[in-house]
Amino acid sequence: MPMPAPILFRLSPLALLGVTLPVAAADPSPGQDLKATIVLNGFPCDQVVNSKRNADSDYTAACKDGNRYRVFVDSTGRVIVKKL
Repeated sequence: MPMPAPILFRLSPLALLGVTLPVAAADPSPGQDLKATIVLNGFPCDQVVNSKRNADSDYTAACKDGNRYRVFVDSTGRVIVKKL
């Protein structure tokens, strides 16, 4: 009776190399990014319900609580949040 192959030889070659299928990363939505930016800058926002891209790195966001903000990057590269 033949001896069973050691476990190492029974694994697939792909498993040995650690190759896996690509898994789509759950990137945050623009609304989640805007909400985080607003909150981290000290303004209240429970959920972004509407956002509009005004220009490159310039957005208008409306929160569920009724607050509206302009979120943009100024000429020095700093993120600015202004309540509208």
